[in-house]
Amino acid sequence: MRIAAGAAAVTCLALLPGSTASGAARPSWPAPSPGSAYSSLLRPPGGPLAGCEQRLDRSQVRDQTPVLAIVGASFTAGVGPGQPGQSWAVQLARLLHWDAVVYGDPGAGYVRAGAGRKGPVSAELGRIDLRAFAPALVIVQAGHDDIGVPAAIEKQRVADAIAAIRAQAPRARIALLTVFPGRRYPAAAFATDRAIVTAAQTADRPGDQTIIMDPLTGRWAFARTRDGLHPTAAGSAWIAREVAGILRAHGVLPAPAQRGHAGLVICDSGIPAPRPAPSAR
Repeated sequence: MRIAAGAAAVTCLALLPGSTASGAARPSWPAPSPGSAYSSLLRPPGGPLAGCEQRLDRSQVRDQTPVLAIVGASFTAGVGPGQPGQSWAVQLARLLHWDAVVYGDPGAGYVRAGAGRKGPVSAELGRIDLRAFAPALVIVQAGHDDIGVPAAIEKQRVADAIAAIRAQAPRARIALLTVFPGRRYPAAAFATDRAIVTAAQTADRPGDQTIIMDPLTGRWAFARTRDGLHPTAAGSAWIAREVAGILRAHGVLPAPAQRGHAGLVICDSGIPAPRPAPSAR
């Protein structure tokens, strides 16, 4: 078990489908209201995922760029900066110079369904085709919204998520980004954090260890919005750099710049795909 507390690219951004998971747990976040901090991030499906998948496949064939898959909650969805493209997840992909698939729903956890009812984590993993993308690394950012969930249930859901990743992407390394600290550090937050870490330790197999990045026990300090929890754009950049540094310490390195590389392909659930240019007549 590994526990850590402590070049510009042209991106092609597409919207992943967001069908509702049946039998999902009741979200801990209220439904977004117009003008709320994250209502604009919960868009209905509308982007051509197939097109993004095709571009991602071509990128892999062209230069064998590694693929990063990230699922998570509000931090991953871009709450705080107010734009999914400024989330720590998208910025991490750019720092690593890896192609990426990012799926975030504010309020989602290992148990909670999230504000958009796209969670929990197991449902998010099911919506990105890990088998097709064959990611080199899968990161799960979740935990804060599960605060208060019984530890036994949390542990089981974490173990289920790890098992699902290993079944669908057996060659991928796995990293968990656990509970983020707010203004206070209630005992319930630490209990949930411990449940996640313990579950990962139990699920670990020899030679197949999960990287744990623990903002709560590490007391990560980054620029935050007025809610005292979510990062500003600068805070998201700080988180991306911190995660990149921890990954680097565990042998996950940025890809070298490839000559003739047309740019990274980042498929993000919160960013509509650009409209195709009109055909010339």
